[in-house]
This record gives sequence, structure tokens and C-alpha cells, in this order.
Amino acid sequence: MNYNLVTILGPTATGKTKLAVQLAEYFNGEIISSDSRQVYRGMNIGTGKDLSEYLINGKRIPYHLIDVIYPTEEFDLYKFQQMFYKSFEEVSKKNKLPFFVGGTGMYLSSILQNYNLNKVDFEM
Repeated sequence: MNYNLVTILGPTATGKTKLAVQLAEYFNGEIISSDSRQVYRGMNIGTGKDLSEYLINGKRIPYHLIDVIYPTEEFDLYKFQQMFYKSFEEVSKKNKLPFFVGGTGMYLSSILQNYNLNKVDFEM
């Protein structure tokens, strides 16, 4: 699958979010996070969510895949990929440019290299 999106990736605390917010404002975009820890609700310390950075020139830049699941819930690469597809479609339907931003390599790779993942249900 081909995507019309801008990807910003790199190590922790290098300014990815700040750059993405500036670009999203300029190019009428929204941010789709690819961070494996920012997906969790209530885990704000040490995850680098920096939600205040999504406000620029009095405008809040919409973001996706941040605070979407509780730490007590199961989350895996397949679920991330499915949530990305849904977010990408939502952003694209609004004729906005998606910015895929983060530093979790496996999450980024699953989208950019189009991993063919299957849902696996198992009971313990």
C-alpha cells in the first residue's frame, strides 16, 4: 500500500514533535504518532508526550494514536497497524497531510515496509 504522508523519525528528545507540529501547521496536516509508549493513557511521565507542543500560534494541531489504550489492555504491533490505517484514512478524508512521527522502529517499519500481519487470537 502506498501512502501520501511525511515521516519524521529519530532518537528520543531530538525535536521530532516540535518540527512535525510546525510543518503540520504550515502544510495543513495532522500528526499520527508512532510511539510505543505514548499510546497509553495515564502514562505521561517519562513518555515524552509533550502535549503542550501541539499548540502553535493559538492553533491546536490534531494528533492520533496518543492516549488511546489503557496500560492494563493488551496492545501489539497488529493493533498499532490497524489503528494507523484508520487514522491515516481519517486524516486523508479531511484532505489534510498526515505526518507520521516517532521513534519506535518496529511501528514505523510495519507501516513504511508494509508488514503483512495477521490477527492471532489465543486464550490462556
